[in-house]
Amino acid sequence: MLRAPLAVEGTTSPHAGRLAWLDALRGLAAMVVVLEHALEPLWPEVRPPIKAVFDPGWYGVLVFFLVSGYIVPASLERRGSVRAFWISRFFRLWPLFTVCVAGMLLLAALGWDDLHIWWDTRPLAMALAHAGMLQNLLYAPNVANVLWTLSYEMAFYLLLTAMFTLGVHRRSTAAALGFAAAAVLGGGLLPVTLLSAGGAARMLTVVVVVTAVLAAGLAAMLRGGRRVRQAGAVAVAGTILLLLAVNQSYPGPWQGLFILATMFAGTVLYRVEAGLLGHRHLVWVALIPLAGLWPARAELGTQVATVAAWLTFAAAMALRRRAMPSWLTWLGLVSYSIYLLHPLLLESVEFFLPEPSDVPPAARLAVLVAVCAALLGLCALTWRWVEAPAQRLGRRLIRRAEPAPQKR
Repeated sequence: MLRAPLAVEGTTSPHAGRLAWLDALRGLAAMVVVLEHALEPLWPEVRPPIKAVFDPGWYGVLVFFLVSGYIVPASLERRGSVRAFWISRFFRLWPLFTVCVAGMLLLAALGWDDLHIWWDTRPLAMALAHAGMLQNLLYAPNVANVLWTLSYEMAFYLLLTAMFTLGVHRRSTAAALGFAAAAVLGGGLLPVTLLSAGGAARMLTVVVVVTAVLAAGLAAMLRGGRRVRQAGAVAVAGTILLLLAVNQSYPGPWQGLFILATMFAGTVLYRVEAGLLGHRHLVWVALIPLAGLWPARAELGTQVATVAAWLTFAAAMALRRRAMPSWLTWLGLVSYSIYLLHPLLLESVEFFLPEPSDVPPAARLAVLVAVCAALLGLCALTWRWVEAPAQRLGRRLIRRAEPAPQKR
């Protein structure tokens, strides 16, 4: 199935009403992702012509990543604490991630997926790569196809933390332009999986070394003195940039670098809207989507989706002070569950309907409605019993451990 990205922030802050437009965007993007992924097991005959003129998966990727770029740096800088930021990230992402991985491993054990081949031959590398959510930059296949975007979210978080520690986090415009330029100029020339290619032993070595370096660097930024924190930041940023440049298994250097450019562009939009940067920076931001239209890299469907994603985000920003439909903001609230759990249901559909073209269209439509209803019911449960309790626990731990806010 085509992959698409995740929503990473829940509507749980005291500013939820003011940021309802972001939840509305997440809700819209999440359902576009579900419908796009439903094409393969239910309407494979119409998927290629649709994607040829408009790629819904890429559209969802960019909308979600613009949202992350807009709100996640604000979360870090509002608290002014690396420790609080990572406590929040851990309890926002990992609990439901664990549920998703467990569900997919169960399907694999039942024979509905062939991931057991990788787990049988490279169990430690697979486990470590997924534990750090960097599997896509470590040449490990994703347990669930949608998890690839977590690698770029995690790369973004680590770069943000390093930039914050080094005091250069306000240079979002330069970061966005730098990644866009790298995508256009080097995306077609950079090697793919340079570090990890060469067999199971080499892959395991790279995973262990990268995990150790990133863990040590993050620990240094959390607990070290000034020079130690700076050294940790340099180590983390250098490692992530190296992986982005030469070790992306999917979607490849051009799209991966463009994703980072898009996220930092979202940060620039936040800073301009908050009055932290002048409006002249919007001129530079306008160059970022143009990099996504680069004809040597993107096909028509991808180009149309790029324009549509940016126009959608711009329209939502323009309407940010308007009341948003409650059903749409609720979809945004549970969008992380929608994103992570819908592959489990669609994998089941694919298993029971191996030849969808033999099934009448009305019956396929009924299956889609049933899947969406089951998915939303399941997401309501996982929000109540997994996501919300985990986030409450994270906030309690932050209140206990968070130092006085640092001014930057």
